[in-house]
Amino acid sequence: MRPDPAELLDDVKTIAYQAGEAIMAIYNEGDFDLYQKDDESPVTSADYAANEVLTEGLQKLTPSIPILSEESCEFSFTERKTWQAYWLLDPMDGTQEFVSRSGDFAVNIALVVEGEPVLGVIYWPTQGTWYYAIKQQGAFKQVGQNIESIHVTKYSRKDFTTADLRLAVSRVQKSNTVGQYLVDAEQHQKVALGSCSLKSCMIAEGGADFYLRVGPTGEWDTGASHCILREAGGNILDSEFNALSYNQRETLANPDFIVIGDRKVDWKKVIIPHKTQRTL
Repeated sequence: MRPDPAELLDDVKTIAYQAGEAIMAIYNEGDFDLYQKDDESPVTSADYAANEVLTEGLQKLTPSIPILSEESCEFSFTERKTWQAYWLLDPMDGTQEFVSRSGDFAVNIALVVEGEPVLGVIYWPTQGTWYYAIKQQGAFKQVGQNIESIHVTKYSRKDFTTADLRLAVSRVQKSNTVGQYLVDAEQHQKVALGSCSLKSCMIAEGGADFYLRVGPTGEWDTGASHCILREAGGNILDSEFNALSYNQRETLANPDFIVIGDRKVDWKKVIIPHKTQRTL
């Protein structure tokens, strides 16, 4: 029996909030443990605390649905490929932002059904803000009790040029990392924000128009935001403009990817396709 995302949404938002509160308790105290994973990416005790809250909450909510998290992903592909539906989690996207105390980190929850994210919830705990979407039901932003529908910026006017497009950038990534893949890197206004998923949400609500992610990420980095972006009128594609896949390969590593707003823009006039350098 397929899970109904609409029936699960309110509970999932609550669980995301609870995980955010677990992060904020550590963030406000300022006392946390910092570790380095095998891939040399950072992880903190706040990541693990959020993971525990999410895992416990979702297991109670949907005992029969498996959970795949960045912090607990030790399932073989032989096992994973039998899953019709599963939860895909990034307990704290933006660990480096947490460490640097920028506040730009978020809890990510996606429900993936038959290889497609059909429910996405992202909670930004320092701002008390949710972004969420259900397939074919639109994308939304919630601050407190205020809920509004969100959409990417549309560029249908006749005087539009690609120079109008705003590029979301990381505060820490070197500009030439993504600049080498742009037709004209200098023409775009740059909008800086922290975590990968929050930049995607900024595009979904019209605050920027595109974003390039060059470097190691996992499927948990895109699952929730992919659903939100699609419902807001955008998309996430790999660096050669192909669709991203979920749970279709032995590896859970993403290729380099492109987050786009208005799908009617000819993005190949803006972004130079490239093959990722990592083995997938």
